Amino acid sequence: MSATATEPEAHYWPITICVMLATIMQALDTTIANVALPYMQGSLSATLDQANWVLTSYIVAAAIMTPPTGWLAARFGRKRLFIFQVAGFTIASVLCGAAQSLTEMVLFRLLQGMCGAALVPLSQAVLLDTWPREKHGSAMALWGVGVMVGPILGPTLGGWLTNSYSWRWVFYVNVPVGVLTILGLVTFLGETERRRIPFDWFGFVTLSVAIGSLQLMLDRGEQLNWFGSTEIVTEAIVAAVAFYLFLAHTFTAERPFVNPRIFTDRNFSVGLVFIFVVGVILLATLALLTPYLQNLMDYPVLTAGMVLAPRGMGTMLMMFVVGRLIGRIDPRLIIGTGLLITAGSLHEMSGFTPDVPQGEIVRTGFTQGLGFGLIFVPLSTVTFATLPAEWRTEATGLFSLMRNIGSSIGISIVMSLLSSNTQVNHATIAAHVTPFNAELYAPAIHHYWNAWTAMGQAALNAVVTEQAQIIAYADDYELMMMLTLASLPLLLLMRRVGRGGAAAHAAVAD
Repeated sequence: MSATATEPEAHYWPITICVMLATIMQALDTTIANVALPYMQGSLSATLDQANWVLTSYIVAAAIMTPPTGWLAARFGRKRLFIFQVAGFTIASVLCGAAQSLTEMVLFRLLQGMCGAALVPLSQAVLLDTWPREKHGSAMALWGVGVMVGPILGPTLGGWLTNSYSWRWVFYVNVPVGVLTILGLVTFLGETERRRIPFDWFGFVTLSVAIGSLQLMLDRGEQLNWFGSTEIVTEAIVAAVAFYLFLAHTFTAERPFVNPRIFTDRNFSVGLVFIFVVGVILLATLALLTPYLQNLMDYPVLTAGMVLAPRGMGTMLMMFVVGRLIGRIDPRLIIGTGLLITAGSLHEMSGFTPDVPQGEIVRTGFTQGLGFGLIFVPLSTVTFATLPAEWRTEATGLFSLMRNIGSSIGISIVMSLLSSNTQVNHATIAAHVTPFNAELYAPAIHHYWNAWTAMGQAALNAVVTEQAQIIAYADDYELMMMLTLASLPLLLLMRRVGRGGAAAHAAVAD
């Protein structure tokens, strides 16, 4: 994806601004829809697990379309591809805002994810080719701040737009940003040389079918009683067969979509597992916390957005600190510390109740953000430090792919477990709500929880449902905590990175 000519110095900053706008726009849409999800759910007549397709469809489409970015840029020219992707993303945003049904919304979010997938790698490549080599570190640091602005602004901006206007404006807000970005790219960005290079369509299609079928199975499994459903069994078989064909083709083709030799680098292979875990925890936590704040704690949408914002601020703050620690402290030690902090915050969240103070939610989110900040940069440093330079472009695509797959699978699993565990907990608690339970006859509650009246039964059911949901949320947070702790031993498999490797992250960090 490298350019064939250096951009004029006068264009450095205009191009940098355009690139950061594109990056922020893409990152913003990863989180901005979270706080508006309950409002979309009602407007589009969808259940909670169906509404989460709005999140997962975007992530899956982005995951599938990230790896071909290098080939598309070489085949059609980077400037042309960049403008096309930004325009497509902007149009898809308008369509999402105008969607009248869940089916339309998911289709338009798929289109938005497909167009947004290339924006991050293209932005990174443009910056590296625009700025002189000696300033790459500064350029990547600046770009990294832009990457973090999206997740920080997402919940807060989404809450304000939904509260002041409508949930549809969380998508319409992309229009002015997209138009400004296109005008800047047309004016200042130079085109790259177009090259005809082979592309492994069979490998790409089989991998895409495998990912798509797996995601569909996870999304619809709870609704259709899992493997008691013919559809779920079919999707599982399609995913397994497609993945088998992809692997068989990868190890036998002359020029496969993914070079299998890349996995012989131990740091890179272990790094993919780590970024998958990070992807699971990063967005799954947000997908859980948003409905918890709005449905169980009755937070207004704007307040929910404000409460979630410190999480991203903690990540950005710690990324600045980690930039000074890299090269002085073993990156594996920094990653381990970040994992422990993240696990500790998840443990605290498992104790949340609807009466938890707002300050505790903010503190826990900020602490979790600090943990993520300790993981991101050191992980990219260790993952790519021992990898041959000729594999680096392909490796960054796989790194981003695993993060996106982790996010989509994580959201699907935790929401499915939330739904099923709520039902199980409800049945367990309700079994103790009988006329023979002496606690129900206490004077303070007997008037409200009278099991012999319709009003009392409704009040009892509401309380039982709330308690069942609280336990289900706690179970999900505990599961993610255990997943985080279980990944710690993998650090022992990674090779130590010397001072020279610390600089490598500037060119590959995502």
